[in-house]
Amino acid sequence: MMGPAHSLSGAAAWLGVGAAAAALDHPMPWPVLVIGALICAGAALAPDLDHKAATISRAFGPFSRGLCEVVDKLSYAVYKATKKPGDKRRTGGHRTLTHTWLWAVLIGGGTSALAMTGGRWAVLAILFVHLVLAVEGLLWRAARVSSDVLVWLLGATSAWILAGVLDKPGSGADWLFTGPGQEYLWLGLPVVLGALVHDVGDALTVSGCPILWPIPIGNKRWYAVGPPKGMRFRAGSWVELKVLMPAFMLLGGVGGAAALNFI
Repeated sequence: MMGPAHSLSGAAAWLGVGAAAAALDHPMPWPVLVIGALICAGAALAPDLDHKAATISRAFGPFSRGLCEVVDKLSYAVYKATKKPGDKRRTGGHRTLTHTWLWAVLIGGGTSALAMTGGRWAVLAILFVHLVLAVEGLLWRAARVSSDVLVWLLGATSAWILAGVLDKPGSGADWLFTGPGQEYLWLGLPVVLGALVHDVGDALTVSGCPILWPIPIGNKRWYAVGPPKGMRFRAGSWVELKVLMPAFMLLGGVGGAAALNFI
């Protein structure tokens, strides 16, 4: 799928988690719901860091472009080192390592560890990166015609304000994990969810997605999971633009309303 659809699906997924949490009598404070949805929307773009034309690869200028090259080479090296006879030949690492459940868990776990041990500046960095990506994904038309610096300033300002909100008593810094020093441990959850939602979205397209790696299936280790070929669509097709994106917006709205006990 394309970036906007990935971000919408990520936000909708976290709002759905918020609805489920409310149904289980452990509702999210509104800052957790909003910030989690924005992080998840940004994280849903992150697996495409292995593709130089992706939104995330150009979102932070030379830094993200350089990181993209490193991730692409790393992904390709891992693919070559672990592929089985049934896996096809490749010339790059797109839709390999960063499109797996294991990568999602590692990135989410790293985010939680950084948030828990790095203090306020680590939380600000996590929020900044994902808010910039959320703006690029959810407001992609406006982001493309504006300067990168303006998007970064918006991300930095929003991160500073939202971190301040979370720091207030009862605002959700310790939502879900309440032990000493665990105040921001939950920040890794929307990162994991965003990456997995991205993978599921890509699995619906004609190429499929190797979500299950490194679990082998038959004579393949990089088995492209997906529905029957007749049910798949091309990225950017009318199915994505006219069906899935409106559905994500509707589901996100319903999930958010349920999470806030409006319905």
